[in-house]
Amino acid sequence: MIGGRLQLPICLISTEFPIQPTHLKKTMDDFSTFSVPQPTYAELQSRYKVIIDDLTLALNGNDDSLDENSPDEVRAASAIRDWDILRREIQTWANLTEVRFDQDTTNADFKAALEYRDELSPKITSLDVQIQKLLVESELREQLEAVYGPQAFALWEKEINSFDPVIEDDLVQESKLSAKYNELLASAEFSFKDETYNLSSITQFTEDADRETRYETSKLTWGWFAEQQEELDTTYDQMVKLRHGMAKKLGYNNFVELGYQRMARIDYDQHDVERYREEVRTQVVPLCNEIHKLQAGQLRLDKLMFWDQAMFSSQGNPRPQGTYEEQIAAAQAMFDNMGESLGGFFRLMQEKNLMDLKNRPGKAGGGFCTDLGSEDLPFIFANFNGTKGDVEVFSHEMGHAFQCYSSMDQPLYDYVWPTYESCEIHSMSLEFLTWPEMERFFGDQAEQFRRVHLMGSLLFLPYGVAIDHFQHLVYAEPDASPARRHAMWQEVEALYLADVDYGDLPHVSSGGRWQQKRHIYMSPFYYIDYTLAQCCALQFWVRSRQDFGLAMTDYIELCQRGGTLPFQQLTQSAGLKSPFEPGSLQEVVTHAREYLGL
Repeated sequence: MIGGRLQLPICLISTEFPIQPTHLKKTMDDFSTFSVPQPTYAELQSRYKVIIDDLTLALNGNDDSLDENSPDEVRAASAIRDWDILRREIQTWANLTEVRFDQDTTNADFKAALEYRDELSPKITSLDVQIQKLLVESELREQLEAVYGPQAFALWEKEINSFDPVIEDDLVQESKLSAKYNELLASAEFSFKDETYNLSSITQFTEDADRETRYETSKLTWGWFAEQQEELDTTYDQMVKLRHGMAKKLGYNNFVELGYQRMARIDYDQHDVERYREEVRTQVVPLCNEIHKLQAGQLRLDKLMFWDQAMFSSQGNPRPQGTYEEQIAAAQAMFDNMGESLGGFFRLMQEKNLMDLKNRPGKAGGGFCTDLGSEDLPFIFANFNGTKGDVEVFSHEMGHAFQCYSSMDQPLYDYVWPTYESCEIHSMSLEFLTWPEMERFFGDQAEQFRRVHLMGSLLFLPYGVAIDHFQHLVYAEPDASPARRHAMWQEVEALYLADVDYGDLPHVSSGGRWQQKRHIYMSPFYYIDYTLAQCCALQFWVRSRQDFGLAMTDYIELCQRGGTLPFQQLTQSAGLKSPFEPGSLQEVVTHAREYLGL
């Protein structure tokens, strides 16, 4: 066991008052045919006005406290419940609109619906902020916190601090630029060996046993990015300046400060992140350099090049066996065997068609999990390409989905998901907790997969903190030229990725590798969250090797807590060390060295 486990209830919300989970009438039988009506601003404004008026009357009533018999308390609870139901309805529509577009970025109707959503979203945020201000600034805040928990108020304060109607048009423009970038990447096509590939499918060749194939497809990929460099640079320059302008309008010095507010970072700041990045540099980078040397030896290479880094064996990386249908059946057997209601949940995901996993032309790249809050259901999006990454991405997104489903009964929508760095603990930890079942997918290559997965998880940490460090440099110098930004990337590479050799590959050899990372464009400052969560997931890996049952119990309970606590309190509740604690990575590194024989 790592650290001491803080004993906390699954949900910290008081049940003394008449607050109930928002169970709505469920209408979805199959996601492929599921639809919700597109709202208008006029109807939303009308519904919000009723809630705002009721809440104002309740919070400004004659009673100076709230108790279960108070008319004001009943009115306040009813208004908050109505607001929660409305938010779940709106977010279901917003998420569904995003998914439909990502499923087919070439569909003009889906694109128009997404643009409408992006136009409406800031106006909805403005209405939500009015309610949040009423609650946060109420003289009865202390009593309300006793009912709903302090975390919701901390989250609402972050949203209040990151929004003002003065930036509504800027937020619409930001969404349009993100969609433009997403469409550009989705449009990429590559002809190779008489077949056509997109950015998702061509990555399968990074794990090809033939080195020349790895090199040629890497050259094709990065040649495309080189051809698009002007548009990529221009789009990002517009994003940086737009975000900096929003920060200034809201009274911040730069977007770094606003970015931390938007990410709802409650119990840590950029100085904590800076110290953590240094911990990765000193503790993990040396281990990663050794892993690269191990790779070179296993591949019988004098020099490990960039196009070799995804390979760990001269015979090729392990690949999942069987057809797509056989892999899904193996996943069902795996989750049934793991217990803890995982099997039943996965069966539900299949029955309602809540997974879109196959790669196809026009589909947006990447993978994600989102929710249909009005239905109490999650949805998984991915792009299988026949590599070991299919199993990794699938188990990752299933971790998100199971946590979301486990938290749907929370009385506030704010608690269905934790903040992002905490969300990623559930996803990355499930990747490790499924290790005992990997024979189902990889047969006699399962142990090789486990070693490769561990090495890849460790190698990810320096890359992830490099992405974060780069963004801090970018937004501290918003007027930098595109050339300067590429130089910034090379500066952070020298700190965390110094042994990477790009050879003569176009674009990456001149500081352009960052332009492939969607998060930099579309979700600024998100990426460090993956690395923070990876540190926690690796602790779950250590614990699972010592006592698998205990690890699963702790994991399930963490999923059920949802977003009721900020990041460091959630880690403590599961007996994990916060990545911000000095030496938090030492035990993980020690166990990893032992497992890998380094």
